[in-house]
Amino acid sequence: MGAIKLIECPRDAIQGYPSPVSTSLKIAYYQMLLKVGFDTLDCGSFVSPKVIPQMADTAAVIQGLDCSNTPTKLLTIVANLRGAEEAVTYDKIHYLGYPFSVSENFQVRNTGKTIEESLVVLKQIQELTALHDKELVVYLSMGFGNPYGDPWNTTIISNWVALLADLGINIISLSDTVGSAQTKDVEVVFSKLISAYPALEFGAHFHALPEEWFAKINAAYGAGCRRFDGTIKGLGGCPMAHDLLVGNIPMEKLISFTTAKQLLAKSFDTLAFESAFNFSHKIFI
Repeated sequence: MGAIKLIECPRDAIQGYPSPVSTSLKIAYYQMLLKVGFDTLDCGSFVSPKVIPQMADTAAVIQGLDCSNTPTKLLTIVANLRGAEEAVTYDKIHYLGYPFSVSENFQVRNTGKTIEESLVVLKQIQELTALHDKELVVYLSMGFGNPYGDPWNTTIISNWVALLADLGINIISLSDTVGSAQTKDVEVVFSKLISAYPALEFGAHFHALPEEWFAKINAAYGAGCRRFDGTIKGLGGCPMAHDLLVGNIPMEKLISFTTAKQLLAKSFDTLAFESAFNFSHKIFI
């Protein structure tokens, strides 16, 4: 059984942080994270600076990173074709992440497009990434329900995964966007999808209350998921959650969980993680 893939997402932690984070501080922090041995570092997004001003310097951050001696691959989020066209010009970027919601209301709120319009964009981005030898990670936002009353069930998720698989998408991360996922639903959805699509890689991007992280992670793991997103201290999350305590899964908790399962990657450097964790205090005061 292979190691669990840990995806550290400082982009998710910083993008909504109320105090500005300088480019130089991001570079210093990310450089430390690149020494840890994460599978992937979600380090920025090519989106409108008017919408997410904290990510306006993503290009400068990417240019300032030294990726010559790390097993970690860089991922950046894109919300439209223009962002994807910029992202694919950087050799250091391996993954493009695209948020695709199964909730019509959230897709419009998040990207300004309907699901149908977003599907057109998704196809264009998939073609673009393939052309530039990049990989596309699709995040199925509101993957475990939504607060808008939009329809959700396991069949809806399965149908979207079938469509994404037909498009050639190989990595799909299910996002518990507002922290509403029930343990039973997590078990059923991951078990069903992993059994039906053994060639695809399924990930979990959970948001949760502090006391709920273990139940969700353990349920996904038990169902076969081996790709997990998190952030140091569990910072970040979705503003739609309407609860400041609903953050990302703390990376330190994920590391403890993975260590207990004896599935931590051999390249993982716990001392380097401790150094990065301590350095994070300079950013998140």
